[in-house]
Amino acid sequence: MLFRAFHRKLHRTLRLLGTDAKLPPVVGTEKVKELLENAATFDDIKPTGGGTDSEWATLPYVAGTYISRDQSKKANRPKIDPRETNVILFPGQGTQYVGMGSKLLKYPGARDIFALANEVLGYDLLKICIEGPKSKLDQTKYCQPAVMVTSLAALEQLREERPNAIENCFATAGFSLGELTAIVFAGAIPFDKGLRLVQIRAEAMQLASQQAKGAMATVLFGADGRIGEACKEALNWCIEKGIEGPDCRVANYLYPGCKVLAGNEEALRFLEANAKRFNIRRIKRLPVSGAFHTELMQPAVEPFAAALKKIRVEDPIISVHSNVDGKCYKSAGHIVGQLPKQIVRPVKWEQTLHIMYERKQGEHFPRTFECGPGRGLKAILKQVNAKAWDTTLNVEA
Repeated sequence: MLFRAFHRKLHRTLRLLGTDAKLPPVVGTEKVKELLENAATFDDIKPTGGGTDSEWATLPYVAGTYISRDQSKKANRPKIDPRETNVILFPGQGTQYVGMGSKLLKYPGARDIFALANEVLGYDLLKICIEGPKSKLDQTKYCQPAVMVTSLAALEQLREERPNAIENCFATAGFSLGELTAIVFAGAIPFDKGLRLVQIRAEAMQLASQQAKGAMATVLFGADGRIGEACKEALNWCIEKGIEGPDCRVANYLYPGCKVLAGNEEALRFLEANAKRFNIRRIKRLPVSGAFHTELMQPAVEPFAAALKKIRVEDPIISVHSNVDGKCYKSAGHIVGQLPKQIVRPVKWEQTLHIMYERKQGEHFPRTFECGPGRGLKAILKQVNAKAWDTTLNVEA
């Protein structure tokens, strides 16, 4: 039912392409700049404290750690054998590579998705995915649409090889940008409008990055790591240097002992220079152009929220977990209200995985499929829940 609904909407859009006057116009750079200049702020968004390499070693919780809350109560689960159900996860920005999507072109449905994407975006996205150059594909404004479209195209391979995998899917989630992919997959937003929404998000975030130079870095640390203290001191150091409106925080919660920190360029330099003092074992910069999921992205929130309100959002057909708190979206209104906050709030991926996969001893796990470029989400799941990882497969674009 889920995949048939997705396909009906996709092919209806293909038939109407060029004649549907209700499609919202793409917001160009000048329009985004105008929205950025008049951007509002969210008073409820406060700084909080403390792509990953799969080759890093597993870092378990500190011995004796006990999680008393039953995270599974926050998830919606069908009352059937979990082995007959599936979860689908979608990756985010940073997983892209030149050549992605080329092996999917043998599936007619995937070709349709790329063809529609080219029409919606107004440029040849497939050519950028396959031919690059890498410097262009890595730009936020091209990268985000590319990862979203390629991830949805990968569903065509999954449908061909395991048709029941999509029909039996009861929950979905995506990392950062991947959350919008999951929302489109769940039928809450049509593909064409969702892609235009991602285009606006990407352009707004890129412009916000140009306003305040930021950076991100993955950090590895043990039980003695003082990440919260490190972020606080880096922030104070920026203030002493006279930097206006600085930020430094945990932007992505990946797995125990591994987080992504983000903030002003100066804050990241401070962390790199003082890593040993805070017992940070390793710090590695991410190849991104800004401090995503921090207050430095605040100028991008209003354009995205305004575009989202112009789209008719429906209740998702299956459960979609939010990056903001890991819980399922309750309704279409919940999506409209919460999704914009994701741009400046940390991605609570580790918490999301606990909610989705925590089981009592002896219970079985659903089969999980990671659809899209890269294998990062499967690698992270291994660190959080090795038993759930045992039943996870990649459908790599």
